[in-house]
Amino acid sequence: MPETEPLAVLLTALPVEYDAVRALLESLDEVVLDDGTRLEQGRLSGTGWTVALAELGEGALNTAALTTRIVSALSPECLLFVGVAGGLKDDLRLGDVVVGTKVYAVHGGKQTPQGLLARPEVWHGSHRLVQAARSALRDLDGVRAHRKPIACGDVVLADDRSALRDHIRRTYNDAYAIEMEGSGASHAAHLSGGLDALVVRGISDLADAGKSTADAEGSQELAAGQAAKVALAVLRKHAPRPRNAPGAQADPRPAPGAGTGTGTGTGTGGDTITFQGGTYYGPVVGKITGHN
Repeated sequence: MPETEPLAVLLTALPVEYDAVRALLESLDEVVLDDGTRLEQGRLSGTGWTVALAELGEGALNTAALTTRIVSALSPECLLFVGVAGGLKDDLRLGDVVVGTKVYAVHGGKQTPQGLLARPEVWHGSHRLVQAARSALRDLDGVRAHRKPIACGDVVLADDRSALRDHIRRTYNDAYAIEMEGSGASHAAHLSGGLDALVVRGISDLADAGKSTADAEGSQELAAGQAAKVALAVLRKHAPRPRNAPGAQADPRPAPGAGTGTGTGTGTGGDTITFQGGTYYGPVVGKITGHN
């Protein structure tokens, strides 16, 4: 991929989420990483973005591992996790969208005779992407969106009277939605060294006993479609960074054909070295001098 093409990665867990994002992209081609991880790569019309889309499956641990692999291989400029979630607040409706200003990992703690002592972990949504979301949502018709924290745990919550629901209510009281993968994606983005990342979730149920009924009536398709609409609206607002912008990092992705060459190194009058008649693998260190 040419280094002049800015890349955004959009991740999903479920087929219904993947299909909702995929329907909004153009000119898709399959990309297979060295370990067999598969993505589709296409264009977001009207923007400078190339978008790589992946369906990772469920769970934070799986998401963290695969996100790390994808980020390492593709070196994206930003990352969004897009999908469905259970709603935790009374003012939410099915099909609403929660843009994650924060993502909480809700299962950390210490169990004592006095009860569970929470040990919270939290990742903030990228300031750039949260600001892009605020701007995009002002002009986005047909979507009820909330810029609020999201809770993440390795459990499907379908009981609004459960001990877990009570724990979240007491310990993560500002969380608007609960899902399973956001903490994994957020942590992988954090470890990558400052990658802009955001979790966007459509409300497909209210994290209660009515979940199965809502799912059967098409709530996941509705929620996934709305979340995809919001995520791509955010990406349209979040313009790629100029390559020479202050703070911009050099793109480590190789240019097409990098890794092979033919020849001996010769100066070209600038800071470029060409090779003819040989093969090289990896970086080249050298010095351009004034002689031929």
